[in-house]
Amino acid sequence: MSAIHPQITAIIDEFESARARLHRLTKATPASRWSERADPQRWSVAECIAHLNLTSRAYLPLLGKGISDARSAGVPVPRRYRRDPIGWALWIAMGPPVRFGRMRTLALFIPSGGLPRDATVSEFDRLQDEQIAFAREANGLPLGAVRVQSPFDARVTYNLYSCLTILPRHQHRHLWQGEGIWANKS
Repeated sequence: MSAIHPQITAIIDEFESARARLHRLTKATPASRWSERADPQRWSVAECIAHLNLTSRAYLPLLGKGISDARSAGVPVPRRYRRDPIGWALWIAMGPPVRFGRMRTLALFIPSGGLPRDATVSEFDRLQDEQIAFAREANGLPLGAVRVQSPFDARVTYNLYSCLTILPRHQHRHLWQGEGIWANKS
């Protein structure tokens, strides 16, 4: 197998950075505040992480299909991967700090019920491993030739490279949100 493309390495690094950030957040959040909302209109730390887990579970089959489609695309692999315009716009909108205010999410991606800390963090780690494995599998494939349909809005599609860059950025957005929940609160 060829060396991992630097842009794929950057995606893997972003996933790993999100994992490390989650573990720092977990250590910094007292167990008594893990599932508690500091503001009734905003999510708790647990809900932020559970949302990321719901999102990852929705995207894993799309990544698997996208990689399979890329393998059979029969087009050359570019020297440089590029986001398409929709993917670029979503990538910008997803990042922390939040520039475009709160975004509404579908009920399917709103966490509910008790969210035990250890189970939620373990699930995040497991899902992170799967996403990183897909990023590695994407190496050397024509990622711009494959479209992925957003599970958040069926009218929105972007290329597979965009998808792989949006996912860890979305994670950092909600981890940033989680870090701010109890900051400067007694």
